Amino acid sequence: MSDTTDFHTSPAPADVVRRQYLASAHGDLEALRNTLADDVEWTEMAGFPLAGTYRTPHGVTSAVMEQLGKHWDSWTAHDDTYIVDGENVVVLARYTATNKATAKDIDVRVAHHFIVRGGHIVRFEQFVDTAEVRDAMQA
Repeated sequence: MSDTTDFHTSPAPADVVRRQYLASAHGDLEALRNTLADDVEWTEMAGFPLAGTYRTPHGVTSAVMEQLGKHWDSWTAHDDTYIVDGENVVVLARYTATNKATAKDIDVRVAHHFIVRGGHIVRFEQFVDTAEVRDAMQA
């Protein structure tokens, strides 16, 4: 098997995105950063607690993943369906977590749109029921 067909190094858009989900689920921020382009634009949906657009691999992990870890236990994005069209990858998934302040659980459906070029994620956009997430944060 050549390196280009090995899942761990494959530049195929779905493989890059899947490695990002696996790294996130394992809390491996370095591996997650390795899936992101240096000029990545990562957009969390308006209304989501971390709404905004973040840039650079370190900017994304410090503003999003590290912040989620401060406020939620066991935050996980469970990817289940991939729709791939060239460099576009849309993933249907679920977020599960428990809010640390309220002890309320979430289990909410999400859609993520990734653009992958040259073996790295260059753009990300999140679509989620933000009200369900906010409700879990309120006592």
